Amino acid sequence: MQIGIFTVGDVTTDPTTGRTPTENERIKATVAIAKKAEEVGLDVFATGEHHNPPFIASAPTTTLAYIGAQTERIILSTATTLITTDDPVLIAEDYAKLQHLTDGRVDLMMGRGNTGPVYPWFGKDIRQGINLAIENYALLHRLWREDVVDWEGRFRTPLHGFTSTPRPLDGTPPFVWHGSIRSPEIAEQAAYYGDGFFHNHIFWPPSHTAQLVSLYRERFEHYEHGPADTAIVGLGGQIFMRKNSQDAINEFRPYFDNAPVYGHGPSLEDFMEETPLTVGSPQQVLERTLTFKEYAGHYQRQLFLVDHAGLPLKTVLEQLDLLGEILPDLRKGFAEGRPEHIPEAPTHASLIAQKAEVPA
Repeated sequence: MQIGIFTVGDVTTDPTTGRTPTENERIKATVAIAKKAEEVGLDVFATGEHHNPPFIASAPTTTLAYIGAQTERIILSTATTLITTDDPVLIAEDYAKLQHLTDGRVDLMMGRGNTGPVYPWFGKDIRQGINLAIENYALLHRLWREDVVDWEGRFRTPLHGFTSTPRPLDGTPPFVWHGSIRSPEIAEQAAYYGDGFFHNHIFWPPSHTAQLVSLYRERFEHYEHGPADTAIVGLGGQIFMRKNSQDAINEFRPYFDNAPVYGHGPSLEDFMEETPLTVGSPQQVLERTLTFKEYAGHYQRQLFLVDHAGLPLKTVLEQLDLLGEILPDLRKGFAEGRPEHIPEAPTHASLIAQKAEVPA
């Protein structure tokens, strides 16, 4: 079971102090958070991709390469890579380069998670979002697996005899997760390719998450990648912890109430009741998180959002210390009742081993 964190890279004013970090401070904080994640024993650090204020999460490969040079073990990923507005040729080249620089510690999550105005900035039509995701990924999939590609599609200049460079490390492309919070077409896409499916798992009730994960599992089996329960599933989530649960509620409430995506709507208590958001003691976070497998099945990756809504860096690093303390019990809890045939999340090493087992 891979357990880690993801960031969307928002620059948000701390509602308790009125202070807004500079872009430089937020970018450097992102690096500090990733290094701390490795220090406390987490498996994955993932960064989002946005091209508009208040986010600083553009150029994710630059960020991940810098982090990769200062870490040794942690898997570097995205949450998400914009398969709709990014050129699939550049994605193929950028992430293959990152894969080489980090000795394979890279995977990607594809998604459409950009805001509406971004589409025309990159010459795209938001009404074609799903079609762009499907066509661009089909090209990316080929660029990483075929040395010479001839291509004609609806949304991109044709390619004739094109070779993407560098080629993937060890001839093995990075593993891909397809992220979606509401689109069955993306669950279908993940199942078709036998890739991973990631549900953000923040804004919606568990029943909604279960519905999309179930669809992906059914279609994974339909495309003969294996039994439905062996499909590769990842979930998100947001947590905030203090040793005393009421302290956690009191401290997190102003951040929740003023967060651009949370605030000025349902109360913190109602949101915790209706969604997987968990604010409380480490024990409460441990117990709530382990209930996720009751409706998602035994899954492979759990990522938490811990640096959102203006939380200062000091507080975020404290959250990672607390997460590190419950990490052994999280791993133990996820392992309980897990059938032996359920695979772990693919890594570069496991994908190479898998290729070696396939008859030539």
